[in-house]
Amino acid sequence: MSDPTWISLLPPLLAITLAIVSRQVYLSLGGGIWLGYAILEGWNPLAGLSRAIDASVEVLSDPGDAKVILFTLVIGALIATLETSGGVRGFVQYLESRHWVDSPRKAQFLAWLLGVIIFIESNITVLVAGSVARPLFDRFKTSREKLAYLIDSTSAPICILIPLNAWGAYNLGILSSLGVENPLRLFLESIVFNFYAMAAVLLALATVIWGLDLGPMKRAEERTRSGQLLWPEAQPMIDEAILSPTPNEKIPPRAFNMVIPIVVMVLMMPASLFLTGNGNLMEGSGSTSVLWAVLSGLAAAWVLLLAQRGASLDELVRTALKGAGGLVPLALILLLALALGDVAVELGTGEFVARVTQGVLPPVAFLPLVFLVSAGIAFSIGSSWGTFAIMLPIAVPAAGVMSLPMAPFVAASLAGGIFGDHSSPISDTTIISSMAAATDHIDHVRTQLPYALIAGLVAVVGFAILGATL
Repeated sequence: MSDPTWISLLPPLLAITLAIVSRQVYLSLGGGIWLGYAILEGWNPLAGLSRAIDASVEVLSDPGDAKVILFTLVIGALIATLETSGGVRGFVQYLESRHWVDSPRKAQFLAWLLGVIIFIESNITVLVAGSVARPLFDRFKTSREKLAYLIDSTSAPICILIPLNAWGAYNLGILSSLGVENPLRLFLESIVFNFYAMAAVLLALATVIWGLDLGPMKRAEERTRSGQLLWPEAQPMIDEAILSPTPNEKIPPRAFNMVIPIVVMVLMMPASLFLTGNGNLMEGSGSTSVLWAVLSGLAAAWVLLLAQRGASLDELVRTALKGAGGLVPLALILLLALALGDVAVELGTGEFVARVTQGVLPPVAFLPLVFLVSAGIAFSIGSSWGTFAIMLPIAVPAAGVMSLPMAPFVAASLAGGIFGDHSSPISDTTIISSMAAATDHIDHVRTQLPYALIAGLVAVVGFAILGATL
């Protein structure tokens, strides 16, 4: 639209409202896309629906967007392959054989460390860390609520700080669709301003080191030390036996079957950026590099299993397809998010927000507001990814129109999404953390919330100070 008005706010507002009411991110994003194109077609709902469908399909015509969506599917294949290789079980056995974990504090530090170093994807982070650390927590009489908190606080907060995973690729795709000249550079610049993610990870580490047991967590720790694993009325999310990796019957468990593919993937990321940037890492293609990196990790896992005769080629293909199918929902969210970002740009949503707020809200208030609005959306819908899809197309163009650096606005949008997701009882990551720790879900939410609120307060203050310097 040549002269955007308040009408340009309707598509993201509809997406937010539908998400809160229905808790269905897919339908909410789809409704926002439909309304946006209906507006562009003169409020014709049928013409808008037709154009919305075409626009969603056209997302795949952009090579960068297509690579990001393909990456999401390949990461699912890699996750499934690692789970069936016996690498996780081998890693646990390696730690136990060297007696590296012989106290409650070391068990907690192991859970925190696993959450930090296994940053492929938030769900595999909590599942792997939970399956490895849970028996150790039970052995040393440390509460499962604390395990759930530690793995939850080092899943999404760590993933959002790393560009070479599904989270990074997802946000790079959104930024690219918004017309950002160098999405990877912008994303990297925003990392240092992601105050919530950094505060959450560091607070979890401080909890391990100094035993910061607050409120409900202190009571859970006292209960566990007395020999009571869970509260009498507690209902564990899942039987822990289901979460234990099934050993590969063809080969013994070996730690390197998990470690080597992850190392290959991590090292391939900067190498790919160097190659695609013609010798300049900052000029490299983020979408191409993350795809190359995860394909390299998958190839390494396949080579290892084939060399050890741990799986046939047919079994590897079937496992990969099954894993890719498991992440189809995330790929669909990404597709719809990119389409919503496209229509928001065409409507001039960000430009209108910037024009209205310019001179009314100073940056010292605007950045904390972006953070809190993102947090409210994520808490209500239980999806940080859906929140990113709604907020980035508003915050990034607004920063551009106000001639302010975009990185702080990107960081506020992402940090708020993580804070709300971390605090929400309907968040998939929060639920899976309860499952991985085999604890009662409501008990996990109650014990984690005080820590999330402290990190959230740190973020609000941080963004206010940052805003004052712009």
